[in-house]
Amino acid sequence: MHSSIKFSPFEVVYGFNPLTPLDLTPLPIGEIVSLDGKRKAELVKKIHEKVRNHILHKNEQATTRANKGRKHVTFEPGDCVWVHFRKERFPSQRKSKLNPREDGPFQVLEKINDNAYKLDLLGEYQVSSTFNVSNLSLFDVGANSRTNPFEE
Repeated sequence: MHSSIKFSPFEVVYGFNPLTPLDLTPLPIGEIVSLDGKRKAELVKKIHEKVRNHILHKNEQATTRANKGRKHVTFEPGDCVWVHFRKERFPSQRKSKLNPREDGPFQVLEKINDNAYKLDLLGEYQVSSTFNVSNLSLFDVGANSRTNPFEE
């Protein structure tokens, strides 16, 4: 029995689990077999439906486990955001571990989709102005002390 579908692969394909090798021998052709064939086809269809439902259920469980700690973040045009400096995209800004890992605020110019945004970057960065949402964080004026260095 397979753990994700609760049936053996043989049972999914043929509709039964053979107990002995004799169970695999073909039956003689006749009218009884055609009726038996119809019932067997219905049985296999029911097994396939159960397997399909079980796989969908397992996929939903895996999705909820994978998305457990994630939060859905969206920005609108005009919002200010911080940009995270990744080594691959900003090699000159990440030469030393003492350099800042984020910069901002930058204004969101355009929402491409829920996962990509176009920002108003300064000319010094020489990179594309389109960013994934995972590289952005909301710029909150009240919660960030980097905006005013004289604040306590």
